[in-house]
Amino acid sequence: MMVINDDMDSISVHSKYIELLVEEDFHKERIDKYLTNILEDYTRSYLQKLIGEDRVLVGEKAVKSNFRVERGQKVIIYLPEPIESKIVPEDIPIDIIYEDDDIIVINKGKDLVIHPAPGHISGTLVNALLYHCKDGLSAINGILRPGIVHRLDKDTTGLLVACKNDKAHHNIAEQLKAHSVTRRYQALVYNNFKEESGRVEAPIGRHPKDRKKMAVGVKNGKSAATNYRLIENLGRKYAHVECQLETGRTHQIRVHMASIHHPILGDTVYGPGKDPFNLEGQALHAGVLGLKHPTTNEYVEFTAPLPNYFTDLLLQLR
Repeated sequence: MMVINDDMDSISVHSKYIELLVEEDFHKERIDKYLTNILEDYTRSYLQKLIGEDRVLVGEKAVKSNFRVERGQKVIIYLPEPIESKIVPEDIPIDIIYEDDDIIVINKGKDLVIHPAPGHISGTLVNALLYHCKDGLSAINGILRPGIVHRLDKDTTGLLVACKNDKAHHNIAEQLKAHSVTRRYQALVYNNFKEESGRVEAPIGRHPKDRKKMAVGVKNGKSAATNYRLIENLGRKYAHVECQLETGRTHQIRVHMASIHHPILGDTVYGPGKDPFNLEGQALHAGVLGLKHPTTNEYVEFTAPLPNYFTDLLLQLR
């Protein structure tokens, strides 16, 4: 199985099929476009292939790509049998903050991809976890993503929890869906702030022209909220802020901060096309992660110090 949008209440994922309930925002949308917007881990061409193979059903009948869905309809996508892909455990150093029989919390470094993808099955966090945990990882997300219940962008540093068994995976996935997991990030952004704190509440969806990007104010965008707090204005051009997620949309902090004219330093996707600091990725660090432990049900909170690249740049900007 695959993780499809952490915050989608209309999705039920099973081992051999995905069941969707069409929401109001997608009423009268072409089904191929609808599926592309909802199922972020699949390309439009792959979804059209599934449609062409009569694997996509609405009302128990196979439909064509130009079929228009209606609110309240149930859509079922029957998945083909997965192609086995041998992922090799690799002795890649990882910074383990906490570990027990249920979870492992990692302080992820920069430039580390979370999970393998077809054609790229080495050098990832999953390869490292397989080496460290052997066979002790949850299997819910399939052979390419054992243990992975949520993600960080490749160039975002900081805390991420992986699950060692399916019970823990289900438990934490439900917490993520309920938006009860604490996720606080520190970021260095362009432009000073006049206010001490604020909130960005703007739906986020796939960019209509660039499918690799997300955007606010697009049709079919999903609700998203980010709270921010000013830590320090840096000179006249930059600021150090803390952002706390209420939802967990793709690229959420990067998109939201850019939408209020405070793009993150080093983010050439949503900010200036040239990075004057040669950061090779955004200055964004997941410093605090809090959740209820899946076995004890007690709230536990973890912290990770700012990485060197962040502190060095912070001193430079001061």
